[in-house]
Amino acid sequence: MKPSILPRTLTFLTCWLLTPVTGLEAADTPQKIAAESRIDRHALVTRHNISWDKLAGRLPLGNGEFCFGADATGLQTFAGNSMSHWGWHSFPLPEGWTPEQVPATGTFQKGRNEGRDKFPPETEPIRVWMRDNPHIMNLGRLRLMRAGGRTVQPGDISGLQRTLDLWTGVQTSHYKIAGQPVMVETCVHPSLDMVSVRIESPLVESGELEAVLDFSYPALQNKAWVGDFERDMGHETRVLRQSGQRVDLVRKVDAETYHASLAAGDHCSIRLPVAGAARKKLVITRAEYGAGDQWLDVTAKVAAAVQNDRIFQPVNLQSMGSDPAKGRGGAIDLSASKNPRWKELERRLVLSQYLMAAMSAGSWPSSENGLLGSDWWHGRFHMEMTWWHLAHYGLWDRWDQAEKALGCYERFTPAAKDLAAQLGYKGLQWQKSVGPNARTAPWDGNQVLLWKQPHPIFFAELEYRLRPTRATLDKWADIIEGTAEYIADYPTKDAKTGRYSLAYVMPPSEQGITSDSVFDLAYWRWALDKVQEWRQRRGLQRNPHWDEVRRNLSPLPVVDGLFVHSARWQDTYSNPKRRHEHPDPVGVLGMLPPMEGVDAEIARRTVAKVWTNWKLSWGWDFAWLAMGAARTGQPQIAIDALTSDDSKNSYGIEGLNGGWYLPGNGGLLYAVAMMAAGWDGAPDKHAPGFPDDGSWVVKWEGLKKAP
Repeated sequence: MKPSILPRTLTFLTCWLLTPVTGLEAADTPQKIAAESRIDRHALVTRHNISWDKLAGRLPLGNGEFCFGADATGLQTFAGNSMSHWGWHSFPLPEGWTPEQVPATGTFQKGRNEGRDKFPPETEPIRVWMRDNPHIMNLGRLRLMRAGGRTVQPGDISGLQRTLDLWTGVQTSHYKIAGQPVMVETCVHPSLDMVSVRIESPLVESGELEAVLDFSYPALQNKAWVGDFERDMGHETRVLRQSGQRVDLVRKVDAETYHASLAAGDHCSIRLPVAGAARKKLVITRAEYGAGDQWLDVTAKVAAAVQNDRIFQPVNLQSMGSDPAKGRGGAIDLSASKNPRWKELERRLVLSQYLMAAMSAGSWPSSENGLLGSDWWHGRFHMEMTWWHLAHYGLWDRWDQAEKALGCYERFTPAAKDLAAQLGYKGLQWQKSVGPNARTAPWDGNQVLLWKQPHPIFFAELEYRLRPTRATLDKWADIIEGTAEYIADYPTKDAKTGRYSLAYVMPPSEQGITSDSVFDLAYWRWALDKVQEWRQRRGLQRNPHWDEVRRNLSPLPVVDGLFVHSARWQDTYSNPKRRHEHPDPVGVLGMLPPMEGVDAEIARRTVAKVWTNWKLSWGWDFAWLAMGAARTGQPQIAIDALTSDDSKNSYGIEGLNGGWYLPGNGGLLYAVAMMAAGWDGAPDKHAPGFPDDGSWVVKWEGLKKAP
């Protein structure tokens, strides 16, 4: 069987019926090749298909909103979760606490910042509760089982071969159980929170192999499966209706409710547990009739609320696809390069696009672990990391994949206004680590980690570059105004000098609390310039107070001709404790464009110094350095950073940075798109961020310049 399906997760790489690149002549220059050859997107994508035979290795099959983490059996037999951007849960409040006592902003602090966010000792129970809630939850587990409810053991599996076809979005697994062949095909619907599986084996016909769907009570651990599947208390599953080969369920988990449906194809049946069981375990097996039938067609769907399911019927892979969409957005092909690193860099780009579309293109920004499991922050997203998850969509011209998540700024505006007012500031103060309720999870740096604040201005500018319309200006107007009010109100003015300082700030490196940190000062400058430009686009006068703050901001701290972390941390390059974690000094001219107050030559020297002096600690550090290197005319450093074999810059078989860290994937996509298509003011040559030494042939199409 050849499945016909094109999930939304992959339409961004779909073929435009382009002519494959063939017959390149020796005399063709890299520039000629890049300019005249159109990219064969099918070849680009499929040469990086994933083959991974680790039994418990999870691959995300998703559509941006919902993700089915499939192990090598094609289901979740040994590992894997079913998660979505809407599937959240909170444990009951600790004894003695009522909802009215929980601070909606996530902090008990009153008044302007004087350092770390402190919690009164008597609030410890609720601090811990807010740290753990809300959290992402596993919506259901679909496993292979032996007849009679016997668990499939790793030793039962032999001859395993598993492939994810990135062009179709279908995972196919071949293996044997008890010497009998098993073939499983799995995919997720392009727009519904639905997974479809076909299992084909003689063991199905004999009744020795079944599929089982069961549910858990939420838990915070990130093990093979997230959730406690042995606990019955606190959750229940009720059958709403059952007809033919479909069962509709309602799940109640403490105060949360969601819906699930299970459908079986022809020649299959669904067996329910005994009435009254608190934790439902549904078994899908071959029906007694239909001798010779060796397959199970299983479709499972979850939803936050009851929907009109007119298209949800017992389906298989052949009927679940959508019409092939024309290719859209950017593509980068490095296959004509002579540099031996081309294939690994291209693999990282292709897989990063897949992973971000599968898990970070939904109704909320993604957590750092996406929808595969529960990370240290229990699946909540960080507002300073929205840039790393979503900004690349602007350069790859796939803004529609970012728009729903960016709606968080409008949805969070009331809470951001309340948070700013509680702390004595004007405008909108954006939260730190949050779920859909907009309440910040407790952390001592919440109120002083400032670089999350200008992000919505950056996003608005990315959208305006793609859609320079009045509708775009109106869409972002209130968010930009409120954000700017806070940015202008936060700095402290020295009465004698008239200078404005960022008096309490935790820089991106998170090495402590200081003042006048280099990246935050640069981002403040850029933001105050940009919001005035937005006012003028809307036909408004410049805000004189914002101009005053901008003119009198503290200068960027420089020591020995190099940007340093902050004016207080002048030992940035001599102290090993300072020259690690995120390299703040390279962000001032890299992620950010040139601006008054940022010396380009100092920035160039700083990038070179960081590359030879710094211990980069996180995946997006390498992308940040590459942006700075490209913009300051050091493309070899940019390539060396992105292809570094440092463990923090690793991209596993599945393409995940560090095995779990999506900000690294998003940063890579932004950096390389910028290096290929250029940026405002970039040198007038093809792929200005790549070395011009003849070893790199960069073919690209559909990309947009960076600001």
